[in-house]
Amino acid sequence: MAKKKVKPTLKVMAADWSLRGYPTEKRPWAIETKVKKVKEAGFDGMSSGSDPRLGEALAKHGLELVGGVDVGSIKEAGPKMKAFKEAGAIHVNVQLCDHDTPTRDALPVARAVIQAGDDLGIKPAIEVHRDTCTETPEKAFALASAYEKRYKRKLRMNFDHSHPAIIKQIRPGTFWKRLSERLDLWKMSELIHFRPFTGSHCQTPVTDGKGKLDRDFVIWRDDYLELAMAAWVKGAGSRTLYAVPELGPQGSGYALACFPDIWLDAIRQKDEMRKIWRKITR
Repeated sequence: MAKKKVKPTLKVMAADWSLRGYPTEKRPWAIETKVKKVKEAGFDGMSSGSDPRLGEALAKHGLELVGGVDVGSIKEAGPKMKAFKEAGAIHVNVQLCDHDTPTRDALPVARAVIQAGDDLGIKPAIEVHRDTCTETPEKAFALASAYEKRYKRKLRMNFDHSHPAIIKQIRPGTFWKRLSERLDLWKMSELIHFRPFTGSHCQTPVTDGKGKLDRDFVIWRDDYLELAMAAWVKGAGSRTLYAVPELGPQGSGYALACFPDIWLDAIRQKDEMRKIWRKITR
């Protein structure tokens, strides 16, 4: 009898900040309500800070917590990773140091983060992100190369390609081709942020606010998302990908005043991601 093919799993995590000040600034949802709404919307959990109350509420409803935090020094690494362990997170997104931190100075901080995670049994990942030591592809991969050279291990990373996309001013049709550097690091990632982008805008709408998909989202979905997911799935085995529709709310610097409801857009993006996943794993 032929062995049943083992497939990877996709878990889509709602970004907590997509619900910041939602449904109104004056009357935002309480934690319990927020978690219920996330579950009703069909997400597998949330991406947030190390709030034990949120972690407890998510666990109560059978959902998971993915962490996110800044780490700027070696001494911060242990306590911040411990806080996520206590809140119930396994995967933690780490924005490392500052935009002007040299690779040589960021390297021991990255090591402290990864080591703290190993000691606690959790999996922090260094994010490719603006205003950090990984703000450009060159800086990010310099850190990864230095880490592998010194510690004989590949650096666990979280890719948010919306940042290098606008740095490189990538044109539609070449999104994944231009961003698919260091596929070895991409394929070993288990936490990835997916924010729809163009070559000039770090975040674009998912819909027109009336139910129709935005043109730029469709281009991003077809020229980036599907190809990126397919590259990850190749050789993934039975691993799980924790994917975050990383949509920033109004006032975050990401969503423009003309954008439609961010939370409803996040739900629609989650549905589109699942459609793509089913297509490439069937």
